[in-house]
Amino acid sequence: MTELTESVSRMIREFEKLPGLGKKSAERIAYYLLKVDKHDALALADSIRAVKENVRYCKHCFNLAEEELCEICKDPRRNQTLLCVVEQPQDLIMLEQTGRYEGLYHVLLGRLAPLEKITPDQLTIAALVKRVQSGTFSEIVMGTNPTVEGDSTAYYIISQLESLPNKPTITRLARGITTGSDLQFANKEMLADALSERQEMR
Repeated sequence: MTELTESVSRMIREFEKLPGLGKKSAERIAYYLLKVDKHDALALADSIRAVKENVRYCKHCFNLAEEELCEICKDPRRNQTLLCVVEQPQDLIMLEQTGRYEGLYHVLLGRLAPLEKITPDQLTIAALVKRVQSGTFSEIVMGTNPTVEGDSTAYYIISQLESLPNKPTITRLARGITTGSDLQFANKEMLADALSERQEMR
């Protein structure tokens, strides 16, 4: 059997490291890139390099940004008294696409998962509590995913906010979203309804 060149084998190994890609899928992508125009293939490589060199986390909300603040945090038209807590930047994007939310966000960069050894200090919960302590928010919307880990994360955050003298109202997305699902897989209409019909958490 003809051996692959070292360069091709290396590319396949790198693609195999991506989530959801097995060996066959990695091979298909590798062979596709071998066939496309050199300019197109290098454009992909350049875009990956640009992301790794330029993208950072917003210093306020931990959304993806190319400057100190993301576009949402820089926008003075956003409702500065409303804060939605989400697990990942992808969840923020899905909620933004509904066009029904005009407040600010806080991205946790994950969710509590003891079995995976993901603890509060590995998330941005301390930074969230500090933001809420500023007293500028009247409502915190828990937009964590409707999973066991997402709910546990939300209730842990609530426990950290309980003692604040200026604790705002805390709500959560309405449960039209299927339990056990991720926000990034919900459709826009369902998320819009979940935002509009959010309920206070006690």
